[in-house]
Amino acid sequence: MSYEFFIGLRYLKAKRTHTFISVNTFISVAGIFLGVAALIIVLAVMNGFETELRDKILGINSHIVLMEYDGGMKDHAEVMKKLESIDGVVASTPFIYGQAMLKNEGKVTGAVLRGMSVETSADVINLGKMKEGDIASLSDEGNRTGLPGIVIGKELAQNLGLVLFDTVEILLPMGISTPMGVVPKIKEFGVVGVFDSGSYEYDSTLVFLSLENCKKFLDMKDEVTGIEIKVDDIYGAGKIAKAIEQKLGYPYWARSWMEMNKNLFSALKLEKRVMFIILSLIVLVAAFNIITTLIMTVMEKAKDIAILKSMGATARSIMKIFMIEGIIIGAIGTALGCITGITVALKLERIGRFMENLFGFKILPKDVYYLSELPSQVNYGDVAAIALVAMLICFLAAIYPSWRASRLDPAEALRYE
Repeated sequence: MSYEFFIGLRYLKAKRTHTFISVNTFISVAGIFLGVAALIIVLAVMNGFETELRDKILGINSHIVLMEYDGGMKDHAEVMKKLESIDGVVASTPFIYGQAMLKNEGKVTGAVLRGMSVETSADVINLGKMKEGDIASLSDEGNRTGLPGIVIGKELAQNLGLVLFDTVEILLPMGISTPMGVVPKIKEFGVVGVFDSGSYEYDSTLVFLSLENCKKFLDMKDEVTGIEIKVDDIYGAGKIAKAIEQKLGYPYWARSWMEMNKNLFSALKLEKRVMFIILSLIVLVAAFNIITTLIMTVMEKAKDIAILKSMGATARSIMKIFMIEGIIIGAIGTALGCITGITVALKLERIGRFMENLFGFKILPKDVYYLSELPSQVNYGDVAAIALVAMLICFLAAIYPSWRASRLDPAEALRYE
C-alpha cells in the first residue's frame, strides 16, 4: 500500500472519535448512495413500462405491415411465397381492415373490423388472453352459433352487454344501393370469443372476423388489405422492411412497428433521458458535500500537510492523498447504490405486493392502468452508465480541494505552531 493511499484512508476517520468515518463523510456517501439507487430504480421501472407497452403493441399488431399504394392486394398468396425467401421473415398472414358499427339492444358503437386467416394468423399475432371462446371458432366449421362468427374485445363486450354466443348486428356505413336508395348494410354475427389484450384501446374497438366472412361482408371479392409479417429480430424490423420493398418493388410498401409507433417510443426515450438528467442532480448535490468535506479536511489537516511537505512529500503526492479520499467516498456510495438499486428493482413486484398487503391499496389498480404489478426491468448497460457518471462527478468534485491542499505553504501552516 502506498503511503498516499494509507493516509487517504486515515483521513476518512473523524478527529477525536472512534467511528470509521466522520459525519460529513457519511453524509457524502449517503448522498451518492441515494442518487445512484434512485436512478437505477426509476430507469428500471421506465424500462419495464416500455417493455410492457411494446409487448402489448406487438401482441395485436405484427412486426411489419405490407400493403400496396393502389389499395387492395389481389395476389397475396403469391406475395407470401416470395416473402418466405427473405432473410429474417418468420411468418406472414393476410388481413383486412374496415370500419363499421356494432348494434345490440339499442346500444350502438363504432368498431374496427379486422379480417384474419384462422390458419396462419396465430403464427404472426397474439390476441392476448382469451376470456371466453377461441379463435378457431371463427371458421364456419367450428362455429356453434349458426351465424358467421366474430371475436370481440373485453371492453367492447361490456359496453354492448354481450356474452359468449350472443348475436350482434354489424352495420356498414357505406351501405348498398336499393330501389329505395342507399341503405346501410346490416348483417348478424355470433360472438364466438372475447379477448383481453390488456390495452383499453384495442379491447374497446377491435372486432375479428375470419378472412372469408370479412371479404363477403365488405364485398372485397379476392382482395385483402395487406399482409402482416413476423420477423426474427423485432429491432431489425426496419431493415427487413426495406429489404422487402427492394425485393418486391413498386407498388408495394412496408412499414415496421417502430415506424408506426415512432412518436410514442420517441416520447418514452425522451422522458427516460430527462429523468436521468433530473435524478443525476441528486448525485451532483452529493458531490458538493464531497467538496465541502474535503475542504474541511484540508483545513483540519493543514499541519499534517505541512509536516509531510517538510519531510519531502511533493505537491503531486499531497494532491493524490485527497483525490484518493474523494474517490473512495464516491466508490463506496456508488457501490452501495448499485447493489441496493439492483436489488430493489429486481424485487419491485414483491415489494408492491407487500405494500398492498400491509396498507391495503394497490400501487397500480388494474382497472385503471391495465397492469396488476409495477413493471421493472434492469438494464445493466444503464447501471454501468450511472456508475460511470457518479464516479466521474465524484472525481471532478475532488479536484479543487486536492489542488488547494497541494498548494499549501508549509511555512504558513507551521508559523504559529
